[in-house]
Amino acid sequence: MVKNKINHILVIRLSAMGDVAMTVPVLVAFLRAYPDIKVTVLTRGFFAPMYSDIANVTVYEADVKGRHKGILGLWRLYRELRKLPIDAIADLHNVLRSQGLKYFFRNSGLPFIQIDKGRKEKKALTAWKNKDIKPIVSTHERYAEVFHKLGFDFTLSKSDLKRKGILTKTINKFLGNTELRLIGMAPFAAFEGKMYPLSHMEKVIEHLNNTNQYKIILFGGGTIEKDNLEKLCSIYCNCINAAGALSFAEELILISNLNLMVSMDSGNAHLAAMYGVPTITLWGVTHPYAGFYPFAQDPDYALLANREQFPYVPTSVYGNKAPKGYEKAMTTIDPQIVVKKIQAVLA
Repeated sequence: MVKNKINHILVIRLSAMGDVAMTVPVLVAFLRAYPDIKVTVLTRGFFAPMYSDIANVTVYEADVKGRHKGILGLWRLYRELRKLPIDAIADLHNVLRSQGLKYFFRNSGLPFIQIDKGRKEKKALTAWKNKDIKPIVSTHERYAEVFHKLGFDFTLSKSDLKRKGILTKTINKFLGNTELRLIGMAPFAAFEGKMYPLSHMEKVIEHLNNTNQYKIILFGGGTIEKDNLEKLCSIYCNCINAAGALSFAEELILISNLNLMVSMDSGNAHLAAMYGVPTITLWGVTHPYAGFYPFAQDPDYALLANREQFPYVPTSVYGNKAPKGYEKAMTTIDPQIVVKKIQAVLA
């Protein structure tokens, strides 16, 4: 078997945050089965804290906006990677940049296995006509299949999770003195069709805030998002804004200690899931069947747009394509339904 010759694997997954987070339970499962194998993850330096406590995993930073930018930068990256004592390459991204690396590695003799993204199945699921509504292979399973093709046999288990982090003084100061249960909320997404309207989310926050049972922690990034979150926190006394208040490493520790996360179909859902935090997800023009459902989460934790009113859902894998008016699909998820789901999960 080829695995007998492999002691060190280079794993490629450059972006986005949610896709990178989905590699974590797969690597935990892989190293549970093969604890002596070394893994180097080629990804953005910002994502390194996701792997900080996984034994035998190191991160090699891909500086795609700096020294590794463009074709010359990619060649420079290849020359750097060739100095590593790697025996095989697992490409979990399969994009133009990793295709370029594959070309450079073509004469190295190293096995270079790339993920099958299932484009045909995803196209059938998101077609606006003659739609084929059925679950397709999950991204986690697609990642695992790359390792299987390298000769490593293992299975994913619901217990393949990262350990909960220990709250630091900085995080405790941010949280304040509270015995309330911690609910994380990540109300933003890359595309409008995946984002629950802030007016609806505010109704959820208002209800939870008025119970005085929960500390609501808002997650987001970017100036506009941060400003919107600050406005909510100025209105609701049990609401605090994590955007810009903590480092990414500290955010991960905080997320690992949540009692529950509420998220769009976005990266924060996968960050919470890799710690086993119960995660309620809201889906607009995308759908859990496309293979991006958070790891080991109860299928009942997904709240979906009404397909009777919006029959073309899901219209795209990433939420960037939809017929006119479908950006309002999320409005069919009533705030009271979200509140009841939160209370039921926490109960």
